[in-house]
Amino acid sequence: KNSPLEPESGPYIQISSQLRRGRISSSSSSSSPVISTNPRESGALVSVSQVTDGEPISIFLDPNCPDYSESFLRWEALQTSLLRALANHKAEDWQDTGLDSRLGEELKVLAGHAHNLRLEADSLKRGQVVLDQRLDGLQSEQSRIIQVLSDSQSGVLKLVAGFSDSLLSLQRETESLKRLNSDLVFEKSNQSLSLSFSAVRPRDCSDVLASGISQDGVYSVFPTHDPDGFMVYCDMSTDGGGWTVIQRREDGSVNFFRDWQAYRDGFGRTTGEHWLGLQRMYSLTRSGGYELRIDMADFDNATAFALYWDFSVGRDSVNPEADGYPLDVDQYSGTAGDSLLKHSGMQFTTKDRDQDQSENNCAAYYQGAWWYRNCHTSNLNGQYLRGGHASYADGVEWSSWTGWQYSLRFTEMKIRPNTKPDS
Repeated sequence: KNSPLEPESGPYIQISSQLRRGRISSSSSSSSPVISTNPRESGALVSVSQVTDGEPISIFLDPNCPDYSESFLRWEALQTSLLRALANHKAEDWQDTGLDSRLGEELKVLAGHAHNLRLEADSLKRGQVVLDQRLDGLQSEQSRIIQVLSDSQSGVLKLVAGFSDSLLSLQRETESLKRLNSDLVFEKSNQSLSLSFSAVRPRDCSDVLASGISQDGVYSVFPTHDPDGFMVYCDMSTDGGGWTVIQRREDGSVNFFRDWQAYRDGFGRTTGEHWLGLQRMYSLTRSGGYELRIDMADFDNATAFALYWDFSVGRDSVNPEADGYPLDVDQYSGTAGDSLLKHSGMQFTTKDRDQDQSENNCAAYYQGAWWYRNCHTSNLNGQYLRGGHASYADGVEWSSWTGWQYSLRFTEMKIRPNTKPDS
């Protein structure tokens, strides 16, 4: 109880006096003792009894006996911790030794790679030098090719310029030959006339044809009542020729929705789309004796014509403009059907001069200018609408042939002295 390892107080095991006095006999070895636990209240923790003599051995728990169980647990935990630390330290020593070895091997491998990279870098430098030399050579070759191309282009340009000059010279010579040919034809026609052409000027294209000229083109005419004359286009091939063209529509290049002054004086190009002018029509036809032919074509290349043996504008009028340039037309024949006789006797109407019999201005309503009545059966100065159209009667219309919703591709109005006897 008082040993150095024991505390001065604490629980300990006390064996009963019978056991301490050695009262257990040898005979007890002949039979197995009976060991049993006792309730807490009896004081003895364990009882040991002999079967032969029944004398029990009691073991008591002294409340002052020291309990080393917690100390043992702490020692065991400390021992376990120390063993673990020693094991980890040995493992780390081994790992450090292995790591040093692996690092050394890897350093050798890296040194080998570095050497190889230096060799490859040297090789690449040598290759770069070769490539630079080749690139310099290619650039030199490129410069040479560019120079050759530039020289070739200059030569081609010079050749083209020379060809253009030659072509222009040829064109000028061709034009000169054409003029010379015209002069020769003109001189020949003068020789065939009974009177000198210088003494008798053509009144219209029929006189030009009679002078021996049979080529279509632009000529000067001098009507009896307009001694100053003007330029007209002569059709020398249709139905015997000698036609003076007073209107043409063919491509829509000229705007025909114009005012009174434009229709009085004329507009457009004589060789293309044009309107000769009401005053010039009056100068040509004021004394009567002219026939009118209207050739027309649609966008399917079908053709038709209308011929009126009697035609005049402002006949016998002293002041034709004040009278409105009235239309006189009669005696139809042809393949297009008549779409003009209903307009005979009517004055000319434009968008700014309403002289028709309608409550509205027919020219403004149907986008044209014509000898409207109320309003029209033909509208050859209407909009160039290129065939069928959704709007009503505002195109280049000839109703008896194509109706009121088809704008013709081509129309040409032309006049010449009539040759058919009046019936």
